[in-house]
Amino acid sequence: MPRPRLILILGDQLSTDLASLAEGDPTRDRVVMAEVREEAGYVPHHRKKLVFLFSAMRHFAARLRRQGWTVDYYPLDRGLEDLCEAVLASARDLDAGELLVTEPGEYRLREAMKRRWPQRLSLAVRLLEDRRFLCTAEAFRGWAAGRKQLRMEFFYREMRRHTGLLMEPDGEPVGGRWNFDADNRKRYDGGRPLPGPLRFEPDATTRRVIEQVAETWPDRFGDLEPFWFAVTESQARDALEHFLDHALPGFGDYQDAMTREDDFLFHGVLSQYLNAGLLNPLAVCEAAEQRYYQGRAPLNAVEGFIRQILGWREYVRGIYWLLMPDYKEENRLHSHADLPWFYWSGETGMRCVAEAVRSTREHAYAHHIQRLMVTGNLALLLGVEVKQIHEWYLAVYADAYEWVELPNTLGMVMHADGGYLGSKPYAASGKYIQRMSDYCGDCRYKVSSAEEDNSCPFNSLYWHFIQRHRGRFEKHPRMGMVYKAWERMAPAKRRAILQRAEALLDDVENL
Repeated sequence: MPRPRLILILGDQLSTDLASLAEGDPTRDRVVMAEVREEAGYVPHHRKKLVFLFSAMRHFAARLRRQGWTVDYYPLDRGLEDLCEAVLASARDLDAGELLVTEPGEYRLREAMKRRWPQRLSLAVRLLEDRRFLCTAEAFRGWAAGRKQLRMEFFYREMRRHTGLLMEPDGEPVGGRWNFDADNRKRYDGGRPLPGPLRFEPDATTRRVIEQVAETWPDRFGDLEPFWFAVTESQARDALEHFLDHALPGFGDYQDAMTREDDFLFHGVLSQYLNAGLLNPLAVCEAAEQRYYQGRAPLNAVEGFIRQILGWREYVRGIYWLLMPDYKEENRLHSHADLPWFYWSGETGMRCVAEAVRSTREHAYAHHIQRLMVTGNLALLLGVEVKQIHEWYLAVYADAYEWVELPNTLGMVMHADGGYLGSKPYAASGKYIQRMSDYCGDCRYKVSSAEEDNSCPFNSLYWHFIQRHRGRFEKHPRMGMVYKAWERMAPAKRRAILQRAEALLDDVENL
């Protein structure tokens, strides 16, 4: 009779479609799940993120037990330091022949499992492919081979053809265009009601987790209450349906907009459910596609939504596994400044930054433009050390795991890979924020100037960034007009802008 096996399920693998479960046998194999201090603390994860994951894990373990699996579950108060310790605890009670693990989404953990765990466990460790993604790491490597630049747009088109999503029978994209991004940039004008994401009341399990997290990390960043995230697959599907019915029709027009009226606008707050395994990405895309064919959502909304999942999400995962571990050390712009404390406190006179940090603290959420063009843009202009801003994003957002967060931060936000992921840096002045939001109206800084004592810091710092990286970007085909505009300014004005920026850089904590 074959020896039983242990099946380790990680906190972001809460899906019954896992390869490890498919290969396992509930009549003889045993599942191991654990809340451990190493995974909760290697960066100071937002407390609401921890509640979401621990509660979702406990609910998933209960689901597996109902399906006939034996589950060894080690809660936080068991005091285990790392995941290997949890496997060891289970191995003592079971004469296991092997440990099965669906490969983790983080290089450091995968390497530990491959190189250190077999000896520590005295047990064979077999890593299985994560089938929840639509493009395998091997397939992405094949697509990337021989290409000088890996542009997401071309990868996205391949994925559209591969899945058939929003495709005509003749192989052309529905609507005659692959990408409707140009139709996704309206400022919110208050003309359409804001639906907000679906909210759920915490059950007894979630309440216990909230109490434990509050007791264990009383001073860590992040509000615990109110807690309203979905923590089961059924709830996550309800959240998806709510988004599709109420928010998707407005998502296309306003997905880049920001407003003080609401933290969510027409976003679904679904990425944390996708990344933890509670939603299947293909099923989510197909459900959105059906809304278009049913005439219930416009094409620019549906295409834009699908692009974020089928295109960008799959693309950054491919980049991560293609380039790690060297990718994590990239810092081509030589950014070495410390991350300002107001990224944690929110205490800054910059209204846009204060709003983004407040939303982050309250919800473990801020939408992609707040991340890219507010907190990310500022970190780029300030020259914040890449590792520090990377660890901040990884810590504070409920949907953040290294495979998705690192390429976004290092490549897209900080341009630290020299343009491998994004052709030019996403540097922008305050005028972009003014155009896409209502933040500037009562900000203490003046968005219309760059050289005065009360000028918007984004304006002054933008031109300082342009000047200090002139040697790198002046001949860039997409940035030539910027340098021509800089040269057209009067020399006295350029000097005043740079002096203003230097004063800001010398007193960053008081921005």
